[in-house]
Amino acid sequence: MNEQQIKEKEITIIGGGTMGTALAQLIAGNGYGVRLWVYEKELCDIINSKHENTFFLPGIKLSESIVATNSLKDAITEVDVVFSVTPSQLIRKIWSEAKEYLKESASVVCASKGVETGTGKLLSDVFEEVLGGEKLHHLAYLSGPSFAKEILQGTPTTVVVASHNEALAITIQEMVSTSVFRIYTTDDVIGVELGGAIKNVIAIGVGIAEGLGFGINTRSAIITRGLAEITRLAVACGANPLTLSGLAGMGDLVLTCTGHLSRNLQVGLRLGKGEKLEDILSSTNMIAEGVATAHSTLQLANSKGIEMPITRMVDALLKGEISPSEAVSSLMERPLRSEKE
Repeated sequence: MNEQQIKEKEITIIGGGTMGTALAQLIAGNGYGVRLWVYEKELCDIINSKHENTFFLPGIKLSESIVATNSLKDAITEVDVVFSVTPSQLIRKIWSEAKEYLKESASVVCASKGVETGTGKLLSDVFEEVLGGEKLHHLAYLSGPSFAKEILQGTPTTVVVASHNEALAITIQEMVSTSVFRIYTTDDVIGVELGGAIKNVIAIGVGIAEGLGFGINTRSAIITRGLAEITRLAVACGANPLTLSGLAGMGDLVLTCTGHLSRNLQVGLRLGKGEKLEDILSSTNMIAEGVATAHSTLQLANSKGIEMPITRMVDALLKGEISPSEAVSSLMERPLRSEKE
């Protein structure tokens, strides 16, 4: 499948949140018709009538080439490329239904970031289980430092798409890239996935420290040691360590730990200031993926024999097992060791 063949058909985005909407707008701007599957019936009607996502990105005019639908069948039938941009914990549920309508030759691009709760499985494993191993070379994973709001504002942004199928990665690269949105390619699916997933957990830790009143020294320490944790686990799972120095690793980690558009950073900040997790989560319609990913990441790490002290601290705090100040103390009072460990 080349770019010209794709342009003759529509593209589908599953997920009408901030990133799903931003990708829909980018792709529509490149001359494609876009079917946008939206869970909320009211939002679907608003997008089609007002060309605006008032739930998640109010005030931003959307292309009239974007058509919203609540029907997975209508969204996916006879489409060659589907972008999956739902919360990571809903992927198995949604795609167990959606696969019925997926063309045998269609490709799926996952732009969600997380590790599955309850199983500790990577999203690539979930997709291969649900869609079948024969779909391996029809799957790609998009990740990197990118706030949806800034994408829609035309802020220069660079991300990466990973696939075991180089031709598919290049096709997606050409389909979505613009003069201000640049995509690189890689074959390191595991590195891209884990970098994008675990950075959300580390960002909660950074937010907690900021909420407690700590400064840039502390933020720098958590980001750096957080990257060490991510890299250890990713390499144990088969990733190339260099990937974690790139856009899906250090790039996304820095963005999420320093940019106040980050939902995960904001969750941590409010926890550090003493708010309860349930109150924080109920006060917004946005999903902070790091909340669910913390425990599932530990499941995966335990299965690989990898120690992740920051992730463990964040998970314990989210469960209410320790206070923010106790979490920081537990990290600082760990036995001294080599930086390479």
